[in-house]
Amino acid sequence: MATIKWDATLTATSSIAHGGETRGTITLLRRELIAHPAGHLVHVPVISGNTLRGRLRRVGEELLRDVLGYEGLLHPAAAHALRGGGSLAKASHEPLSGNRLQRLRNLVPQIGIFGAAGGGAIIDGALDVGKVIPHVAETNHITGAATTVSAFTATQIEAYTRQDDSISHDFAHVIAAQPTAHLTFDPVGSPEIHERPGPSQQMLFNIETFPSGTKFATWIRLRRPTDLEFAFFTDVLDTFAADARIGGRIGIGHGQIHVDLRSTAGPSTALVDWRCHAKDNRDDILDALGGLV
Repeated sequence: MATIKWDATLTATSSIAHGGETRGTITLLRRELIAHPAGHLVHVPVISGNTLRGRLRRVGEELLRDVLGYEGLLHPAAAHALRGGGSLAKASHEPLSGNRLQRLRNLVPQIGIFGAAGGGAIIDGALDVGKVIPHVAETNHITGAATTVSAFTATQIEAYTRQDDSISHDFAHVIAAQPTAHLTFDPVGSPEIHERPGPSQQMLFNIETFPSGTKFATWIRLRRPTDLEFAFFTDVLDTFAADARIGGRIGIGHGQIHVDLRSTAGPSTALVDWRCHAKDNRDDILDALGGLV
């Protein structure tokens, strides 16, 4: 198939966290320098393309795992390659290449699309993903938006606490901490040592986030996919869009987004059934994945 590109507008339905520099107890958003049309450079918070690509990869791996049912059957290196991209390490056998590599790509659309590192080789994938750029005044010339909100006022600081559960009435009994000694001075200046309880059980942290309602621009490109890869990735995009999340701290409600995708090419009229392909070739796929060790 020809190369297919999707332009996407993402709208935050909950605040989005994407950790960058940490200053004391404050975690700031990741920032990049962006050249303004007037010529000066401005630091703008930008979500990395790796975050979006990683989320799509995990969606793809879950779809493939549900169909193949390979729980407990894969070597850790193969499982890591499917879900996290793997890592390049010296192989104990001949590096994966030639017909073995082509067979793996043809059988496993997850590898063909996202690529991986394993079997002593780096496998290129067909997927390219753009950085997620907020609609702010400093990026209007990039996103095509017409917002007047500045990058310097487009974020917020959220506070949260971490508390030791040992102060709760239903926490298990533990050995009491030793009191802390400290010095005080009486009116005439002679120091006295007093005992006081340990430090406070609660700590306040702050994190910079994009507020709910913030819009972002990005793009996704699939370079000359096979019919199998296109069918699989279409399912990945649909699954991702149905419950789209991006960034960090998702477990406590951050990162929920609404996705609006616009393809530059019409949909294929003859999508193959990638699930039937996977089921029919399950043994061959598991054997091919063994080459990633």
